[in-house]
Amino acid sequence: MVSTFPNPSSVDLSRIRLAIRSLQPQLVEWRRRLHQQPELGFQEKLTADFVSQKLQEWGIEYKTGIAHTGIVATIKGKGQDSETIQNLKVLAIRADMDALPIQELNEVPYKSQHDGVMHACGHDGHTAIALGTAYHLQQHRQDFSGTVKIIFQPAEESPGGAKPMIEAGVLKNPDVDAIIGLHLWNNLPLGTLGVRAGALMAAVECFNCTILGKGGHGALPHQTVDSVVVAAQIINALQTIVARNVNPIDSAVVTVGELHAGTKRNVIADTARMSASVRYFNPSFKGFFHQRVEQIIAGICQSQGANYDLEYWSLYPPVINDIKIAELVRTVAEEVVETPMGIVPECQTMAAEDMSFFLQEVPGCYFFLGSANPEKDLAYPHHHPRFDFDETALGMGVEMFVRCVEKFLN
Repeated sequence: MVSTFPNPSSVDLSRIRLAIRSLQPQLVEWRRRLHQQPELGFQEKLTADFVSQKLQEWGIEYKTGIAHTGIVATIKGKGQDSETIQNLKVLAIRADMDALPIQELNEVPYKSQHDGVMHACGHDGHTAIALGTAYHLQQHRQDFSGTVKIIFQPAEESPGGAKPMIEAGVLKNPDVDAIIGLHLWNNLPLGTLGVRAGALMAAVECFNCTILGKGGHGALPHQTVDSVVVAAQIINALQTIVARNVNPIDSAVVTVGELHAGTKRNVIADTARMSASVRYFNPSFKGFFHQRVEQIIAGICQSQGANYDLEYWSLYPPVINDIKIAELVRTVAEEVVETPMGIVPECQTMAAEDMSFFLQEVPGCYFFLGSANPEKDLAYPHHHPRFDFDETALGMGVEMFVRCVEKFLN
């Protein structure tokens, strides 16, 4: 496996407290069990049952069935008497639980047992880290004031479970003051932290377009309106949106990922169908790409005598981290582990995440925790059928969350 960064040297785990280091075997066991039973969005019944079982076993208050399979656990620290509770803060921690429709190619003892479904993005690790955090906090409630709400969210990969969980009230009763979350990240070596204020991940918008031409014989093109030619012109012209309508300082991507047309080489297709995605960091672009995409499609179709049918929708807004909470996470990251690359403050990706909906409601920070280890052949990219990660990152994730709780609430 070729990597774009140096192999991680031995990572110093001495800054991770003994109680969490001792929990590492359990974290691995939980993660591997979840990995064997991956479930798609809003179908995470086995996962939710496992999480609920552990929370009940540890005596943690929780609610299930939120946005179908979501769970929220509540852990109260010291100082919860009636006189002080009104002045105590609430920190939420979010972890996603869903898997992807991918056939796993790894030959490991914990390989997916569900045909065509795989944890290929690390959400099994996120759930295990959240469970480990819940367990530790429950056992050490005297180490923090206030309340921690741990949100186990379904369907991050699509169609999105964050928004329906918010609508169901997971940020209320008690009201959340701030929220944090992490993503295990195989684009960074083990233990490296990607933390930044502002835009971390992109907004994503999608569209489907059908070009309606007029079919006919390939030898008689003058009798037709060639939907393939029209589609080709549209695809090329769409790239000018980023190249000529977006400030070069800003970042944006228009990707036509699907194009379907035609049935035979000598038949001019009457329809061509394309599907595409649009990504950007700057929230001010909301609505802009929709307008420009339709202008381009409409203009080219008119010039070629074709019609079109366009379906355009917004999936997730950009992930925008709060300056103060990002600084809190950064200072915590400096305390947890020493790695060759340390903290990467300008770590960004055009990938999208519905953690963005939580960050629109309350200040917070989403960050990356490096989990790749090329030395162990654990550096395949996310959504790859051989994706896996160095499980040493699990304990690091728990330590990060616990220290953020202690720093924010105390």
